[in-house]
Order: sequence, then structure tokens, then C-alpha cells
Amino acid sequence: MLHQIPRSSFQPQIHIPPSKPLRITPQYPINESNFERSYRNICNLLLSITRSRSLFKGLQLHAHIVKSGFLTIHLVCHHLMNFYSKSQLPHCSRQIFEETPVKSATTWSSAISAFAQNELPSLAIDYFRRMLDDGLRPDDHIFPSATKACGILSRCDIGQSVHSFAVKTGYGLDVFVGSSIVDMYAKCGEIGDARKMFDEMPERNVVSWSGMIYGYTQMGEDEEALRLFKQALIEDLDVNDFTFSSVVRVCGNSTLLELGKQIHGLCLKMSYDSSSFVGSSLISMYSKCGVIEDAYLVFHEIPIRNLGMWNSMLIACAQHAHTEKAFNLFKQMEGVGMKPNFITFLCVLYACSHAGLVEKGQFYFELMKEYGIEPRAHHYVSMVDLLGRAGKLKDAVSIIKEMPMEPTESVWGALLTGCRIHGDTELASFVADRVFELGPVSSGIHVMLSNAYAAAGRYEEAARARKMLRDQGVKKETGLSWVEEGNRIHTFAAGDRSHPFTKEIYQKLEELGEEMERQGYIADTSFVLREVDSQEKNRSIRYHSERLAIAFGLISFPPERPIRVMKNLRVCGDCHTAIKFISKCSGRTIIVRDNNRFHRFEDGNCSCRDYW
Repeated sequence: MLHQIPRSSFQPQIHIPPSKPLRITPQYPINESNFERSYRNICNLLLSITRSRSLFKGLQLHAHIVKSGFLTIHLVCHHLMNFYSKSQLPHCSRQIFEETPVKSATTWSSAISAFAQNELPSLAIDYFRRMLDDGLRPDDHIFPSATKACGILSRCDIGQSVHSFAVKTGYGLDVFVGSSIVDMYAKCGEIGDARKMFDEMPERNVVSWSGMIYGYTQMGEDEEALRLFKQALIEDLDVNDFTFSSVVRVCGNSTLLELGKQIHGLCLKMSYDSSSFVGSSLISMYSKCGVIEDAYLVFHEIPIRNLGMWNSMLIACAQHAHTEKAFNLFKQMEGVGMKPNFITFLCVLYACSHAGLVEKGQFYFELMKEYGIEPRAHHYVSMVDLLGRAGKLKDAVSIIKEMPMEPTESVWGALLTGCRIHGDTELASFVADRVFELGPVSSGIHVMLSNAYAAAGRYEEAARARKMLRDQGVKKETGLSWVEEGNRIHTFAAGDRSHPFTKEIYQKLEELGEEMERQGYIADTSFVLREVDSQEKNRSIRYHSERLAIAFGLISFPPERPIRVMKNLRVCGDCHTAIKFISKCSGRTIIVRDNNRFHRFEDGNCSCRDYW
């Protein structure tokens, strides 16, 4: 029994002349061989037009098919529905289906596939159910479309029903059906069920391998995703652009630049470098690893770009403070007819927020509505962040009050950030009280609450925020920084003395400290919010994880190589100042990625211009 889902209304996107397929005499001599030759020629023509995506020619041929009476032939119907599906007109496929008097398994398969391939998963499941009600059994073409629809909907319950039915009808271990089931479970986040199915399959194809790798990538199990990819290569299995896209994404998420470069080389060797899916992942990978220049190269080398590529390049520009380039990219998108989506506007709002461009941000926020996009919670977060960072805290509060949905912890967190930057401890305390009313929140927001109360001198409430975190069994995330050297990742925590080069690292920091003080550096211990004496505060801030990572880079990397440091938390204000001095004293380029953006330090300056 398939679970119920909402049924969709029928809304065809273009008009097709109504057909009356019954008993229409073909405009050819009544000769069986001529008739068969004619409809097979039509099928070949439809295949050719489908490949060329020529809508106008397809519409002309459709009219000819109707007039000639060929719409009663199942194979012609199948190819015509497939043409409209590939032309992203699934409702036209639906109209042809509904006008077909006798529906074969092929006809049902074409309709269900058209819906699943064109982001109409609810309709795909609805028609799958109708097909069962008509007494037809699905085959190895229909089951994959149904499971794909379940994966898009993240309806694992329906997917399990489809899986059970596939097993009962003897298709459970079919390579195409099994691969689609692996992919469905992976997209639903049920990685254990996906792996069980994967391991039980007697034969696997590129879809099953890619689905499994994608699933591990989505779950953050990067090592297992890379291990599977390596195994696929060792077994000389086919991989496709979707496989490469997932693996490159792993390299970006884990900031494995050298491995990412090797996989990029493999993409070039196997001619997947022009794929927009791979390109999108490569742009994201190079950006996340701090090599924005290579991200630009990838973007400009791929001739046909999908929306994902444009969005990847936009967010890369925003994170690296290339604000004007982000705006120019948006104009280019409009110029080539690429319609922005809600993610596109998130990218440009992010760019505005981290450059303090309030008027620009308000312009893009209003522009969304002209494109028919209703602002979501994330867009309001960006607007609150933009106004808060710019010191317009009252306007930020007004935005929150005008939100059509309840403020999330991210919204309050953005306002807390603005309060911290501009020292509004009173408003910060008010926001902290509102957050407590939300109930359980993330560990990150608890830390922000604790810091807000501490900055306001409300140490009892700060202690209460920390205690709530402990009572929930959630540990505060440890601040870590890491650098990549060859095929090794060197990770540091504050005050860390476990590294083999600890002695050299601390000696380098001592030398830098003396030189920095001569240049005018004075430690700002206000960023240490614990109740300890000034000497302890000074000692605590001096050995933050990012400084240890930079010192390791200074003693290990050649002078011409930029030092790229990744950090899981926000860089504190004093470390930001200190790294500017370090770049000036050492003459090195230092790139630091924190949990929010990139900072490029050169000759005592930062790319963020101290607006972060």
C-alpha cells in the first residue's frame, strides 16, 4: 500500500491541438509495409528533434502525427511524450497521455518518467499509483522513475513501499532498479539502507556507485566517499560527471586542495571538464580551499554554464570579498537570460552584508519580488546581518518584526553579531532573552548568548547559558585551525603542544611577537571573555590555533607560497589584527578562512578592510 501524497492539478503550459485518434485514416496508401515504414520514420524524426531540442519542429511534427492518425501507436506516443519531457514541458506529455485511448506499460512509463525528470515528483507517484490501480505491473523502466520521485520528495516511507513491491515482483536485484533504490535511500539520508542495498547487488553500474558516493558526501562521511571512489577506479568501473561532482565536493568540504587538483586532472583526462555539474563543484572546491583564481579559470573555461555554476561563482566572489565582481556576474546572468533563483539572491545579499552595502542589499531584496521569488527565512537572516553589521540595529529589529514567519535562531544570531560588533550590550541581552524562549538551540548560539551576557557584565546569565549547554549533553565546538602540506593535514588547537614541531612553532611565535610589538602591535584582551587576570588573558590569546598554524606555515613553506589556513570558528578580533602585523613583518601572503568568509592578508592589510 503506497502512502498518500497530495495530488497535483493539471496545468498545461502550452496549447496542443486536441486530437481524435480513433479511426482516423492515415494519409498514406493502405499498405502495411508503407504504414510501418512511415511511423518508424516519424519515430526517428522525433528522436532527432528531441536530441536537437527543436520545439518548433516538434510542434509541427506533432500536428502531422495527429492529422495522420499515428497517435494511436504506442511507440509514437512514447517518443512524443519523451520529446516534451526533454523540452521541459511535462504537462504536454501529460496531455498526450490522457488523450491516448489505450495505455500500455510504455505509455505509463513515459508519463511517470516525464514527471520525475521535470521536478514533478508528486505527479510521478500519483500516476504510479494509478497504473497499479489499472492492473499493470511496473518494470525496470518504471521502478527507477518512481524511486527517483521518492528521493526528490525525501519520502523514504513511500520509497520503502516501492522497494518492497520491486522485490515481490522480481525486480529487487535488477541493476537499474537496484541502483535507483540505492540513490533514493542516499538522497533520503538513509545511508545504512543505501549501503545494505548496494552490498547486496550482484551487479552495479555507474548510478549505484555514484548514488552511494553522493550519499556519503551528503552525510559528511568524506573518508568513506573517497574510499568508494578509489575502489571504483581500481575496479576500472565507469564513472560519470555526477560521480566526479560528488568527489570534488568532498575535497572542497574537507579543504583537500592537492587531492582536488588530482581529481580535476582526472576530469580533464576523461573529458568531464566541460560538464557544468563538475564545473560547479570545482569552482566551489577551489574557492573553499582559498584559491579563488583557479575558480575563475574553471568558470571561464566551461562554455555552457547552468545556474549551479553561476551560483557557485557568486558565492565564491562574496566569500572572498570580490564584491564588485559578484554584482557584475549578476548582470551577466541577466544578460544571457539565466533566471536567478532564491540561492542567487542569497549570494548577492551575502556579498552586500560583508561589504556594508546597505542600499545595494535593499535593492536586491526588493528585486527578488520582481522575479516572483518570495523571501525565505535565510534572506531575512542576510538582511538582519547586513543591517546589524552596518550599525543599523533598530532597522534590523524592524525587519524581524515584519517577517511573515517566526524568527529563527539564525535571525537572532545575526542580530547578536551586530550587537557584539557595535557594543550594544543592552539589545544583546534582550535578544539573548528572546532566544531562551525558543527552547533548545544549537551549541553555537549558546556560545553567542554566553558571550553577549558576559560582555554586558551579566556573568550569572553567562554561566547559565554555559550550564544549559552542559545539561543538554552538547559540548562547545573546539576551535581548530589546519593547513595542508603535501598529502598531510596539520591541525592545531589553542595552546596545542602536541605537534612534532612544537618547539620551532612557539619559538617562531616568540620572534614574531617581539617584531610585532616593535611595529606597534598591542594585544586586545577584551576578546577573552573569561574572568581571569590580564596576564592570563594575554597568554591565552597569544597562542590561538590560527597563530600556531601560521607559524607552522612560516617555518615549513617556501617564501613564494601563500599560507592558507582553515578554521572552523570565527577569527577573533585580536587575531585578525595580529595576522595583519604578521603579514607585514614576514612579507608573506596569508589566507585565512573562518566559518564565515575568507581574509587575505598582505603587507599589513586584509581584503575585508576590517569590515567583517
